[in-house]
Amino acid sequence: MPLSAPPLQPAERRRYARHLILPEVGEAGQQRLKNASVLLVGVGGLGSPIALYLAAAGVGRIGLVDDDRVDESNLQRQVLYTTAQVGQPKALAAQARLTALNPHSRFDAYPLRFDEAHADRLLAPYDLVVDGSDNFATRYLINRTAARQGKPYVFGSIAQFEGQVSVFYAAEGPCYQCVFAEAPPEPPANAPARGVLGAVPGVVGALEATEALKLILGIGRPLIGRLLLYDALAMTFDFVQLRKRPHCPVCGTPAASE
Repeated sequence: MPLSAPPLQPAERRRYARHLILPEVGEAGQQRLKNASVLLVGVGGLGSPIALYLAAAGVGRIGLVDDDRVDESNLQRQVLYTTAQVGQPKALAAQARLTALNPHSRFDAYPLRFDEAHADRLLAPYDLVVDGSDNFATRYLINRTAARQGKPYVFGSIAQFEGQVSVFYAAEGPCYQCVFAEAPPEPPANAPARGVLGAVPGVVGALEATEALKLILGIGRPLIGRLLLYDALAMTFDFVQLRKRPHCPVCGTPAASE
């Protein structure tokens, strides 16, 4: 739901000067960013760089969904937070940090889980959703909710030294469930945590933020129908072409889904 934001003010023109001189952005593009709204699900390793770059770019309204609290072990990769914020709810700590970064934008804190009870209500006021989550169940729910509301879903995931990024938009290409038909089993609650190199979510999160900005601005070629694979150890970026699945239960046609 686009905002009806006032024109850029002198302080905003100074802040966004390097955007305004880009022909692909300019005055009209920066106003589009100001009018835009993005829901960010998860404000952790991926969500930290996503939130920082969207806020710095001047996105007018950003929703921050996370039911976790800042832990000392988060600080190795979750660059949004400081040692002094350990123990605080992430959504509220992120809101305070981002407001300090850009007082011209609005940050809505939702210190709760993105689940079936809240998903539709949370996404309804926003133009698109960006994934900072860390589990399959949430990704499938984000996908279903985005497809149902006709909104783009910027996807990202990380593990150890690798990452993936795509844009799932049922109106123009495959959705998440077209590509990942079934979720692998979640690890048991007592399974040891998997490590991740601290800079990897920074790279993947920045790519997700870039895709969100491209979608808002209507520039470039978004990753619709493509999956980007990032390998930090080999320092390679590969692409896999994706196709819509006719029998997809989320975005397949009614006749094909029966």
